[in-house]
Amino acid sequence: MDEDLERALALSLRESRDNASSSRAISISDSEDDDDDRFQSELLQAIQVSKTESLRATTQSVHNPEPPSQSARSTPAAVFLSERAQMEKERLERLKRVRGKGADDGGRISPPAKRQRIPSFEILANGRANIASASSSSLPSGSSASSRTASTAINPIPTSEQLFWNGELRPTANKHSQPRQDGKSTFRLTEVLGLKSDISFAIIASYSTSVSWIYEFFAPSTPVIIVAQPDQSGQPTIKNVLPNWVMTVPFLRNGRGCQHMKFMLVFYKTGRLRVVISTANLIDYDWRDIENAVWLQDLPPRSAPLPHDPKAIDDFPSIMQNVLRAVNVRPALANMLANDVGQVRNLIRCTTDLIFQHPNLPLQTISDLRMKWDWSKVKVKLVPSIAGKHEGWPNVILTGHIRLMKAVRDMGLRTGRGKAAKDLVIESQGSSIGTYSTQWINEFYWSARGESAEDWLDEPKSRRAKLSWPPVKIVFPSLKTVRDSVLGEQGGGTMFCRTNQWEASKFPRELFHDSNSAGGRVLMHTKMIIATYRPKKSIFEATSQSKGKGKELSDSETEPESDDIEIQNDPIGWAYVGSHNFTPSAWGTLSGSGFNPVLNVVNYELGIIFPLYDAKDAERVSCFKRPARKYVSGQDRPWIQEESQLLQQNQ
Repeated sequence: MDEDLERALALSLRESRDNASSSRAISISDSEDDDDDRFQSELLQAIQVSKTESLRATTQSVHNPEPPSQSARSTPAAVFLSERAQMEKERLERLKRVRGKGADDGGRISPPAKRQRIPSFEILANGRANIASASSSSLPSGSSASSRTASTAINPIPTSEQLFWNGELRPTANKHSQPRQDGKSTFRLTEVLGLKSDISFAIIASYSTSVSWIYEFFAPSTPVIIVAQPDQSGQPTIKNVLPNWVMTVPFLRNGRGCQHMKFMLVFYKTGRLRVVISTANLIDYDWRDIENAVWLQDLPPRSAPLPHDPKAIDDFPSIMQNVLRAVNVRPALANMLANDVGQVRNLIRCTTDLIFQHPNLPLQTISDLRMKWDWSKVKVKLVPSIAGKHEGWPNVILTGHIRLMKAVRDMGLRTGRGKAAKDLVIESQGSSIGTYSTQWINEFYWSARGESAEDWLDEPKSRRAKLSWPPVKIVFPSLKTVRDSVLGEQGGGTMFCRTNQWEASKFPRELFHDSNSAGGRVLMHTKMIIATYRPKKSIFEATSQSKGKGKELSDSETEPESDDIEIQNDPIGWAYVGSHNFTPSAWGTLSGSGFNPVLNVVNYELGIIFPLYDAKDAERVSCFKRPARKYVSGQDRPWIQEESQLLQQNQ
């Protein structure tokens, strides 16, 4: 390396450190009148983020010691190495121009200089999750502690520049809890998306969407497909909502239910794909005032596409492809790719006169998703709910809580039955309360244990209906918690529980526990399940013994010899993060028989599930303080919007 290049890189490192906080922040105005100011702020931010472009190749090996081998030809390192000195010169000229304009970063949320990273869930060869802090995961394991500390201080790479080849789960940044009380690192939307100019195409999904707001996070020329909530008709349609933006909505039976998925597929000009599963809607409030969670993982392109495999239906990319088809992305993609506009109008229902053509998108067909990118390092399981009536095991097994059951079994986390059985203690944090029965909660609990849905349906309905409440904790904010939060009752507009639900005679009030963020006095829109095992009898056995009957319903006191699902004693349970609230509408209701099952699902939902290996895993993953405080009977009441005079006055 010549002396000029060394000096340029040294200067870049120093100035990147000085400006790291400004490159990470999202500046969001509370007023719609400030749209132009917001746009200019984002533009300045994009320029500032580009300062570190020349460092990507140099720092890639530090922050990603073992990137996928196939990514080498597609990463910026090979392309930028010979041009880095020229790029550094151009970057310094941009810096002078920006500083000459007196750009002001006042009012932005600046993270602390040192931040402990939430675990990166890398599933190692032995099946365990490697959970490490930022300092220990940034360098090879042979590096000394002093060298790791020095490197972390000298090379603070902005999150928007980092690549997460092994996946990363973090809470979202919040204006009212910065820094977080638990010290966890966070994601901002600019950090999730990265530099605008790097994005070649994106597919994004949300229930509640501010199109004008999210539009500012992309370059105007970038093609984007946005999956949104249908209107009251529930009919699938596509339409152009902005230049280069196509909105698509899926089918909902009788207009009932919602498209509740929150995900992103972000394609970059380098060939990289970033997969994002979130709990946040695409509105400013969800990324500023309430807490959410984001899981993301970067995937390199394959050196050569895989051949199409019609039998592949159960891995992550195959399920993701099925999700895209279900939420009506296929006609939207055809819209963008079309060279013959007239042909498109004959094939799809299009409610616009303008079709912006992008024939060279990185995704030409939905099947390309599995064939063109390397998914080998994705170890989490994808769990969707597809709205509709699903009949027969081949269809039922792919959606709702039956898909959750299949994912638990695939990870070797089935609880088992008989004397060796482990019961699951479920802690379910959410923002919306459902209408519950003992039968449905036990039905969900059965699947969450990884037990066969066929066995559940073979049990007599009369016996299922008489089961007591299983060990489930419904984590939802109390009225006191909402009032004590930073925004008070006015901040509770995205938390839903109704008076007639709470006061119903058979409502499970004894299962309710208070929701308090581990990050601070903010309310959480995060949907999360922490499920941990404890040795106990099966729910049917416990019911029988409580009535003086010592006989259980399983064929034997141990697992049948013909069952090839082994009980894995190493993990202590699993965690779920995604869009599912703990409701029958989200997870589905099972009926029919063991021979012909039927699962009715109201909503479109999407999330991930992964193992937990010890109590520290559970604490680091959990967005809420554990153990969650149980509601005190006669004293605690959940937050109910219709009972808030303050909210009613403001509506």
